[in-house]
This record gives sequence, C-alpha cells and structure tokens, in this order.
Amino acid sequence: MKHALRLNRLAVLLFGLLFLLAACGKKHPAVKTVTVYVSEDQVFSEPILMDFERQTGIKVKAVYDTEEAKSTGTMNRLIAEKNNPQADVYWANEPIRAEVLKQKGISAPYVSPNAKDIPAVFKDPDGYWTGFSARARVLIVNNKVKEKPASISDYLNPRWKGKAVIANPLFGTTTSQIAALFTVWGDERAKAFMTGLKKNKVAISTSNGESADFVAAGQYDFSLVDSDDGVNRMRQGKPVSIVYPDQDDDGIGCFIVPNVAVLIKGAPHPETAKKAIDFLLSPQTERKLAFADCAQIPLHPGVEMPPELKSIDRIKVMQVDYAKVAQKMMDIQPYLKSWLGL
Repeated sequence: MKHALRLNRLAVLLFGLLFLLAACGKKHPAVKTVTVYVSEDQVFSEPILMDFERQTGIKVKAVYDTEEAKSTGTMNRLIAEKNNPQADVYWANEPIRAEVLKQKGISAPYVSPNAKDIPAVFKDPDGYWTGFSARARVLIVNNKVKEKPASISDYLNPRWKGKAVIANPLFGTTTSQIAALFTVWGDERAKAFMTGLKKNKVAISTSNGESADFVAAGQYDFSLVDSDDGVNRMRQGKPVSIVYPDQDDDGIGCFIVPNVAVLIKGAPHPETAKKAIDFLLSPQTERKLAFADCAQIPLHPGVEMPPELKSIDRIKVMQVDYAKVAQKMMDIQPYLKSWLGL
C-alpha cells in the first residue's frame, strides 16, 4: 500500500514537471513596440500616442523634448544615433527639422495611404516627411483697434509706430517665418523689412506667448503669433481677435507650420513605425488636435474643427519650399544675431 502511494506521488511529481517544462517551452507572441521621438508638447502628443496604443495593442515607447530643449533635444539625439538608430518615428512640431534630418541621411521615405488628401505643399516630394495638424502664423489684435492690420507689412506702417510687438526672431516659429520671407521676397526686401521693424519701433518679446499676453493686456495693438496663441486667449475671454494675414489677391498668404511625421532610416521596428505614422496622419488624429488646447488646423478636407479656427481650404497659404526655408534659416543666423545686436 505504501509502495503504491509512493508511486502515485512520483507520478504526480513527474506530471507536474512535464507540465512546467511544456509551459516554459511554449512560445508566447512578442509584444509589438514602436519608439517615437516627439518634439510636439507632451501634454498634446501623449494622449494621441496612448490612443494609438489602445487601438492597436502596439506598445509605444515615447521620448519627449523637454521645455528647456525647445524642440532640438530629440533632433540632436537622432543625429547622434545615426549609425545606431534607436527611434522608429519622429513626430516633429514643424517641417524645418525634418528637412535637416533628410539632408543628414537620418530619415527614410514612406508615403502613407493617409497622406493622399493632404495638400502637396505640406509633404516632402520624395516622401521623407508628411505634414498634419498645422499652426497658422496669424496676427493677434486687441479689440480696441477698430481698423485692424491685414498684412505683416503693417508692422512698417507709421500708424502702428511703437504699437506692435514680435517675438525674438532667433527662436521658434518666428525664425521659421523670417526665413520663409527671405525665400519668398528675396534677401534685399526681407532685410529692408527687418530694418523697417527697427525704424517703426516694433518691440521684441521673448516668445509668441508673451507677445499674445502683451496684446491681450492692451500694451500693444497687435503681434504676429501662432494661431494656438490667439485661439487660447480668445477661449480665455481676452479682448482679442485673430487675423489671417496677406489674404488679398496680391498678398503672399499666411505662413503655415504643420506637424510632421518622419520614418527613421534603419528603424528597429519599421512595420509598427509605419502603422504609427498612418495613425498620426489620420483625420481622426487631426480632429482630436483641433479640439485640444493646441487648436491645430486639420490638413485633410472636411475634418470637424472648433469655430475659432479657419479651415485650410479657406486660407490663402504662403507657397514655400520648406527645404529652402530650412537652408535659409541656417544661412541667416549671423544676420539675425547682428540685427539683434548680439
């Protein structure tokens, strides 16, 4: 009897051991992942990436720029990692840095099926980056001003002498806009514009946000800012409105700054990277970013948006080559420093 019990126990132990060995040997499907470097503000980009993770089951490893890095941290990291890429996708908050990555051989071409309806001006012709969810460079105007400025050239109008402000042209989207003017107008006219700013006593602020606050407080009549700066002050009930500049027949149009999605050359996870890019470029993502506090303008036609925004097809867009703007932005750095007295 005891012998039989010992045999039964031995059988149970052997069965358990075989079960454990089988379980250990069973192959579990690997969790799919994608690594995304992000220069768009985390407060706006993180919910989008979390939605992608929930809808696809693909785990997102996101690396965000810090406020101190001002959109250059992740780009510099991508450059440093060129020979050993760690990222799959770069979500940039403007196309200039995407152009730098293309020129340095860090990005790879990918034409998403969701890029089809996005206007050509917001896409790299070779497929190295695709724009979505844009900011417009607009004039924020205090409502006490009855006859509102309609062009960035109004900065030079003697009527506005000492009554306008602009963000430091060495930083952010103001730098991009000045570089765009150099490509559209040519160096001579663009430098004349910069000289005119000084002659008309245009104030220099530290940022677009500070400019918007100055106008909202009535310290200045108007400023050139990003559309989200204007929309957010309007939503806060400040006495301001926004004007899309240079919309007449002879106007150069409004400078548009889209987000861009970039596939990294040698990405460790190219297939999940393409799925992430498809998601970023979807109309659904654009709708979410339109209604978020970043108030970004969809580039797909027919996407629902809040009433404070104007659809891209109703805006006369400044026709620029973002590759040329990127090059010009680097070329004019010494001039801008000299203009600022640095």
